[in-house]
Amino acid sequence: MSRLRISRTGVAVVAAGAVLTGCMPWQSEPEDKKVTAAAKASAAAAEKATALKARQARAAKAKANELGQIPVLMYHRVIEKPTNTDDRTPKQFRTELERLAKEGYVPITAAEYVTGRIGIPEGRHPVVLTFDDSSPSQLTLDGSGAPAPDTAIGILQDVAKKHPGFRPVATFYVTRDMFGKATPEEQTQMLAWLHDNGFDIGNHTKNHENLLGKPKKQVYEEIAAGHRLITDLVPAKPVTLALPYGNQPSTKEWGRKGKAGKVSYDYGGVFLAGYTPGASPFNKDFDPLGIPRIRSMDKKGDCAKFCSTAWLDWLEKNADERYTSDGDVRTVAYPKFKAPFMAKRFTDYAVAY
Repeated sequence: MSRLRISRTGVAVVAAGAVLTGCMPWQSEPEDKKVTAAAKASAAAAEKATALKARQARAAKAKANELGQIPVLMYHRVIEKPTNTDDRTPKQFRTELERLAKEGYVPITAAEYVTGRIGIPEGRHPVVLTFDDSSPSQLTLDGSGAPAPDTAIGILQDVAKKHPGFRPVATFYVTRDMFGKATPEEQTQMLAWLHDNGFDIGNHTKNHENLLGKPKKQVYEEIAAGHRLITDLVPAKPVTLALPYGNQPSTKEWGRKGKAGKVSYDYGGVFLAGYTPGASPFNKDFDPLGIPRIRSMDKKGDCAKFCSTAWLDWLEKNADERYTSDGDVRTVAYPKFKAPFMAKRFTDYAVAY
């Protein structure tokens, strides 16, 4: 009897004590969780601040400016005896590539440019090499599937071997001429080689049709035909379009997105034919409907100011205006005073120093 009474009394006392002191498990657990959550949040914030400082220091050391301008160079034929101002000789082409390599440029594709996947080393500058009209002088393969040494790709690969870090990549805007190949099998060989070797394939319309002033239906048909020309031959969808002659359709959006029959396209960027460097994809001035390119040519005639040699000279003299990488593809680094040019949608990736 006494044990029972003692036991009950003990239980009653313990229970009462617990109530009085507010230490019941279901009352203390939420408080513990709040303390733990606050500690974790504080630790995470401190870790984030430390990481940001490290990224800022790295960006400052590299003099990073990922809101700067990017040269997009435009090439056509690379031949020994040029017949128009769009042509370049193999020597001229090689000389320009050598200059780019020595001045710290690293080639990226048009697809990488418009999607912001600019993964190059810190302190380096992106350059986009583009080739229009799919000329045999750009790519010719021998019987073993190797590019001829005097073609654009042969020269690009040779320069890349001599300059480690200079990526042998470029974007080829193809038409039905398809590097001089007529049969679907031969055309597949050419596009498959480009795709398998890391080159980017873009749409230039099937028939190189001037889209200026054309009705909406025809614009859609021409671009869709060029899109299908590529996708019928290789498992690669073009990400960008280069407008024939650089001429935009009446409504710019028709060039970026449209549909004809069962073929639809939705591009990350539409390229023009001239005459300035392009804006960073992280800059609020970036316009995916009309991205400028620079014709490859020496400083003479109408190219005294607006072609590749002139613009590369200007970017070299105005280094703070060109895109310089911080080496981290996950961030967008730039000097604080350039913050007004930052596109708001990339704010979460910003590293201002």
